[in-house]
Amino acid sequence: MRPRLWPAAVLLVVGALWAFAVRRASGLDGQAKNLQTAVALVGTAAALACWFLFLSRLSRRARLTGAVAAVAAVLALGALFRIRGLTGDFVPVIEPRWTRARPAAPAAPAARPVLPGAPPPVAAPAPTLATVAPASAPAATPAAADEAAFPQFLGPSRDGTLAGPALARDWQARPPREVWRVPVGEGWSGFAVARGVAVTQEQHDGEERVVAYDLATGRLRWSHGDAARFATTIAGVGPRATPTIAGERVFTLGATGILNALELQTGRVQWTRNVLEEHRAVSPEWGKSSSPVAVDGRVVISVGGTGGRSLVAYDARDGAVAWSAGSDRSSYSTPAVLTLAGRRQLVALGAASLTALDPSSGALLWEQPFPGGQPNVASPVATGPDRVLVSVGYGIGSKSYRVDDHGGTLAAALVWESPRLKSKFANVVVHDGLVYGLDDGVLTCLDPATGDRRWKDGRYGHGQLLLVGALLLVQTEDGEIVLVEPAPDALRELGRVRVLSGKTWNPPALAGRLLLVRNDREAAAFQLPVE
Repeated sequence: MRPRLWPAAVLLVVGALWAFAVRRASGLDGQAKNLQTAVALVGTAAALACWFLFLSRLSRRARLTGAVAAVAAVLALGALFRIRGLTGDFVPVIEPRWTRARPAAPAAPAARPVLPGAPPPVAAPAPTLATVAPASAPAATPAAADEAAFPQFLGPSRDGTLAGPALARDWQARPPREVWRVPVGEGWSGFAVARGVAVTQEQHDGEERVVAYDLATGRLRWSHGDAARFATTIAGVGPRATPTIAGERVFTLGATGILNALELQTGRVQWTRNVLEEHRAVSPEWGKSSSPVAVDGRVVISVGGTGGRSLVAYDARDGAVAWSAGSDRSSYSTPAVLTLAGRRQLVALGAASLTALDPSSGALLWEQPFPGGQPNVASPVATGPDRVLVSVGYGIGSKSYRVDDHGGTLAAALVWESPRLKSKFANVVVHDGLVYGLDDGVLTCLDPATGDRRWKDGRYGHGQLLLVGALLLVQTEDGEIVLVEPAPDALRELGRVRVLSGKTWNPPALAGRLLLVRNDREAAAFQLPVE
């Protein structure tokens, strides 16, 4: 009996048309397209397997040989390669199993202490603090080093915006200069910087660590470890929240819910809590990711507990609970302290609500429902004296709310909603009355008054943004830093430099003119040229 080949040709054509239709669909974001393309490919492969085994009319020996060869090929690929997480658009990151999980050390070892169980260190230069200050400045003292501070997630003002320094616009003539580079443990935490200390969180085998590095040299200052480990194929390994420095203490929230208060200079434990256990909360799928918020002598944590314990404020001195409020499950978004309608308020995006609380007492000021069912990540941002904007990915987009004061009672109302800015991971920034953000990985300029898009250009992936003076630093998902002039009419890219290799989701930090970047393998510091 002759083999029946035409069904295979039909299946291949149908599968190709299916995948083509998914890629061309206008109503799907990048992640949805990739997931549905995977479904099309797997479905086509399964249909071809059924044809080959049952309908091809090939001999039993040929079918058995083909099946064994296919299984052997799958096993061989699994033995040679591994999936090391996913990109922001759900594309698997595949790497050979024979490669190291972290960067290898060069021949010359660094004069730097090594964390127990950590990989060999990378050699790094040892400049003084004066090296990372402007050339005309005197050698930095500890007091002067305080001016080079990035003490929390999104910087001193918690909005991804810094007043300076005035960055040079020509990176061809004066490119950023690497100052140091070190291997780090896994995790998606960023750096918090104050008084010459740069603090982040890392996973080292079964220990979740808070690690402090010398800002000028990258040498280890201290580390504190807790027996905890968060790891999933989709989310990756390790802690993800950025530390918060307030006064002489650093506050950290691990991926499994461990809240630590540590001495900034020594790492000595002041107090510790497990917020999930204390408030009977469940960890989100991607782990606890929102950063601690230090305000009014308290540390506010998005816990997600039931019975009025969605947000919990701990006394910064001793860790006692000062107040708790809300009932929404926690998202991955860090609450923002904003002044809206003339009143300071803690605005938090939960899993299915946008809530504003009095930061001193936890009293509810106003609340609005918000679409749930997908990760909400970016922090709320003020776009005017009475306007707040929230942007999320997964096809939802941005929503703008107006907050009004009615005789001492605040109320919020939706002004507009638009799918034209869907910020999945990156936080948006506001410059000259316009909003800039990554719409599914493409830089977008939006008018916050109307929700109209001014322009959309430049594919940077699911990276991060920092507005420094009048210029924008865009960190791409694959480890480049791009200098952009935020303009209302078009994308104006001024320069770019590669700072890391591989998937880079960790938010950058800018302390003075020293840019700190990291991913789940290494960290580096670059001195940025200034005018």
